[in-house]
Amino acid sequence: MEPFAHKKSRLHCEGVDLAAVAVEVGTPAYVYSRTALVERFNELDAAFSSVPHLICYSAKANGNLAVLQTLVEAGAGVDIVSGGELHAALRAGADPRKIVFAGVGKTANEIRQALEAGILFFTVESAPELERIAALADELETVGRFAVRVSPDVATGTHEYITTGMSKNKFGLDVASARALYERSLAMTSVEAVGVQMHLGSQLMHAAPYAEAIARLVTLVEELGRLGIALQYFDVGGGYGIQYDDERPDTAGTFAAGIVPPLKPLGLTVVLEPGRFIAGNSGILLTRVEYVKRTPSKTFVIVDAAMNDLIRPALYGAAHRIVPVEDRGGAAQRVDVVGPVCESGDFFAQGVELPDVREGDLIALMSAGAYAAVMGSTYNARPLPPEVLVSGTAYRVVRTRQTYEQLFATQVFSSSKKTAK
Repeated sequence: MEPFAHKKSRLHCEGVDLAAVAVEVGTPAYVYSRTALVERFNELDAAFSSVPHLICYSAKANGNLAVLQTLVEAGAGVDIVSGGELHAALRAGADPRKIVFAGVGKTANEIRQALEAGILFFTVESAPELERIAALADELETVGRFAVRVSPDVATGTHEYITTGMSKNKFGLDVASARALYERSLAMTSVEAVGVQMHLGSQLMHAAPYAEAIARLVTLVEELGRLGIALQYFDVGGGYGIQYDDERPDTAGTFAAGIVPPLKPLGLTVVLEPGRFIAGNSGILLTRVEYVKRTPSKTFVIVDAAMNDLIRPALYGAAHRIVPVEDRGGAAQRVDVVGPVCESGDFFAQGVELPDVREGDLIALMSAGAYAAVMGSTYNARPLPPEVLVSGTAYRVVRTRQTYEQLFATQVFSSSKKTAK
């Protein structure tokens, strides 16, 4: 299903008119398709049906509780990177034995919380981290299950900020260091090696880099088996790309066909950590045109959303398609679509062609279901926008718009004397 499409010239999410949503909740606002979230999960689930597998949705892509609940009810586990995400996953009903915990800087409190919850395993990124897990597990009289994150040193060609599988990145350990850490763990009574993990980065279009990395780690798994370390899980990470504009990523089936063959003989449960693949094209950022500013050199379409609502263009130079909510036709014009924040980097597109847009029009910034709301900030004292989840012909607000009172609720004056209103 195409979750966002024009019907009688008006853009809809499933069966809901987005103009009607804007009237009720205002703009800017994030809108998600429940059907699209579930369909993307099921697509990946079916693609890996030939091997035992567990899909742990990556909460960092979109951690809204309703989104997490939707995917947990569909059968997903959760990939987390913080104590806050652990709290959210459990609150959304996730089975602790389907939660994996990644990240290079896990605090003692976060590790303790995860041990007490009984998560499936930690993704260990350094020797000191494993030592900390072992010490805390010993205190709690439990066992910390872990998988070492191994950097296979495979180039992916993605933006340098979202490449994670190279030896120069802060993530994981090289193969030799990982092997040594597994061996060292044999002397630790409060931890158990249950898997191996890799993660190459984000927005990878094809299976080839994964297949190359898996081939390098298969040898490690076999060597560990000869040492008496019988692993149960092979975690291939996430990062599977989506189409933002004219990209042509592998389908779930093509992706699976490229990586299952080297994994199948191992007999391990394959763990996948998709985030963007599931949420990215399941959501949009709905915004309204405030002004159309014409100068001798450019035309600026100034909208009420800003870089703090969708930072990807400013941070990565990312391109998001921009679609008018009302398709009235008309000649295209070349414009910059910009926000109101006092930064030159506050733009969504530069030099793009859009159909005729006017003050008061609604436009949709597409593919904003991942790494949009979750990376939002209140820069320029801008309250966080609402999030809306659509299901069929109904929708509900799953995060209310932040008020000014809520925005400043945690701040206090330096003395009892208040300034004038």
